Amino acid sequence: MPELVVNGAQMKCSFGTNPSVLTVVPAPPLIQVGGQPLARISDMVPMMNVVPFGMCLTPSNPQVAAATSAAMGVLTPQPCLPVITAPWTPGSAKVSAGGIPVLTSNSTCVCMWGGSITIVQAGQVKVTG
Repeated sequence: MPELVVNGAQMKCSFGTNPSVLTVVPAPPLIQVGGQPLARISDMVPMMNVVPFGMCLTPSNPQVAAATSAAMGVLTPQPCLPVITAPWTPGSAKVSAGGIPVLTSNSTCVCMWGGSITIVQAGQVKVTG
């Protein structure tokens, strides 16, 4: 069963060089898990919820393509600037907050340049007895 994702979750992009951290901006209704705001599938806004993943490695990114062309075809990574145009999917089928499905650890979203963004760690710590 997938975990619910909260503020501080670790993410990765298939074309990024570094992991990143999800930022959940608290919004009504505020629901917390382990003291952190619960993420929704709509928490995918670049530079607000999803910050850069280091350097971008895909030639489908125009900046990488231009730098690679200038380097005579040698792949030349450029700073990542995520461009996400659709919500995370699939989200939870059972849990929602304010009518919006919450984000689960098996959800993904796609950058316009072709990178698949996945959750590496949901941001919450499970405590067992």
